[in-house]
Amino acid sequence: MTFLPQQLDLFRPVEDYAVFLLDPQGHVRTWNTGGERIKGYRADEIIGKHFSAFYPPEESGQADVGLRTAAETGHFDAEGWRVRKDGQRFWGSVSLTAVRDETGEVSGFIEITRDLTERKLAEERLRTNDLKFQLLMAGVQEYAIFLMDPEGRVTDWNAAAERVLGYKADEIVGQSFAVFFTPEEGEPGGVAERELRLAASVGRASDDRWHVRKDGTHFWANGLTSALRDEDGSLKGFAKVLSDRTERKRFEEELRAKADALEEADRRKNEFLAMLAHELRNPLSPIASAVALLEHSESLGEEERSAIGIADRQVKKLTRLINDLMDVSRITSGKVHLNRERIDLRDVLRGVVAAAKPGIDEHGHTLVVSLPEHPLWLSADATRLEQVFENLLGNATKYTPHGGRIEVAVARQDGTAVVAVRDNGVGIAPELLPMVFDLFTQADRSLDRSQGGLGIGLTIVKTLVEMHDGQVEATTGGLGKGSEFAVKLPLLAVRSTPRPETSGPTNEAAPRRILVVDDNADAAKMLSLLLRASGNEVETALCGLKAIEAAVTFRPEVILLDIGLPGLDGYEVARRLREQAETKDVVLVAITGYGQPEDREKSKAAGFNHHLVKPVSIEDVLAVLMTHDQP
Repeated sequence: MTFLPQQLDLFRPVEDYAVFLLDPQGHVRTWNTGGERIKGYRADEIIGKHFSAFYPPEESGQADVGLRTAAETGHFDAEGWRVRKDGQRFWGSVSLTAVRDETGEVSGFIEITRDLTERKLAEERLRTNDLKFQLLMAGVQEYAIFLMDPEGRVTDWNAAAERVLGYKADEIVGQSFAVFFTPEEGEPGGVAERELRLAASVGRASDDRWHVRKDGTHFWANGLTSALRDEDGSLKGFAKVLSDRTERKRFEEELRAKADALEEADRRKNEFLAMLAHELRNPLSPIASAVALLEHSESLGEEERSAIGIADRQVKKLTRLINDLMDVSRITSGKVHLNRERIDLRDVLRGVVAAAKPGIDEHGHTLVVSLPEHPLWLSADATRLEQVFENLLGNATKYTPHGGRIEVAVARQDGTAVVAVRDNGVGIAPELLPMVFDLFTQADRSLDRSQGGLGIGLTIVKTLVEMHDGQVEATTGGLGKGSEFAVKLPLLAVRSTPRPETSGPTNEAAPRRILVVDDNADAAKMLSLLLRASGNEVETALCGLKAIEAAVTFRPEVILLDIGLPGLDGYEVARRLREQAETKDVVLVAITGYGQPEDREKSKAAGFNHHLVKPVSIEDVLAVLMTHDQP
């Protein structure tokens, strides 16, 4: 399940319990009032730190044991000494609960800690002589404390036990403590007897379970039974400390119920975003194809070409917004994995600058790029770094008035590559600067929203840079004085081995027999026109059954197949085509509005060779065709 920090805000004011969220590696992601009271840290001092900071140095390894157990079994409960910020130790009761996403993968943990130092001290005092024990029993108000003989019959009772369990001393002394258990657990050979045997064997036994009061009502209690022995080691009896935890139990159940509700809401949100992206991409596909077809027309005047250029830029902008919307959900929930390889950062920046140049020129900006002479080797995902710098250059272009200046400066500094993207644009208000990387934060909040955007680009930038073990910082001289975003990435050790030369791809794909299948007639028509303009022989089909028939009669080499067909969907069509002798070797290309990793895996399992996300450009299709050209 995915938790954003703000989703636990309802537990922030709780004072009696430290309730906070950990990421899968054990780093603190949220904090509450109880955490500050019990552990001594403010939120800004502990968020981002590993929760092993709460363990004594000699027991820090137990933190990872707890995470592994919670990940494997769902929960981990323990008691032990913990350390406050000021170095003082306290006895804590800790409950770790694994939080899972819709795929069942652990996305984090919820920890609940309570300070039980008072109870621990009470337990330790039970090991002293009987006089001190009697004084303790009389003075402790929060915990029910009672003594038992070696057979488990109650021999002494304090006021708190009367309050918690409902029996007066003269009503309960001489009876078996099994009456405090549910009937099935208190029967001979049941939980009650096993608890005494364990305490006699190892010295103590703890339990967390439902108990029964005199009036028959049930309450959840945490109990510790300790064996009492005389100087020669003979068993004298047992002492039990019992704490009513019904409120905590209800709190935990409420928390788990809310966690389940949040998990369901998160699942529905992801389903909605995927469906929204699919529905938006479907009409974009024929529009993009139509614009691409018109761009190749030789009869257009200057005004017509200008209008087509505007349409093309707006289609690409809308496509980027859809992709960002899907990316931010996956990135912030930890579902994006980097495909690291050894790359030269300069190559990434050259590609980003080349792609951004037309938009920068359109705004009349001056672009100054300063790259070092020698390579900057990184272990990185080139595609994700391109996304980082495309966002930063795009923002600089968007938030700089016409005729501005944008600089991209790259330097090597103490084992890191520092990329600074500067502009002399509108700048950032001082009060907004600390929140500039927060989700949905935007500098332009005017009613006209002239700069557009969703306020998610810089969140994606920060997350992706940190996934590369880097940092990103924003600085500004204030409103109207421009801004600078500096990205720092760790460099690899310098290696003298030159990169092997690779031959570039050919510029054209050989003509093919292609079947285009899409229930959107406009999309099918526009894509087929583009393909015919590239020299291919093309037929179309508007449903799954017609596609199977056309595949047999037309005998295409390549089928561009929409997934979301009515009736017989694209997955089933692909499976049937793979089963037929005439079409089992055809190149199948999925054309769909769904582009998440799980969607790609599903299409691969159905028999597709490639997976293209709408809107599909003619360049995308030709690139696929070239991969299947004969040498």
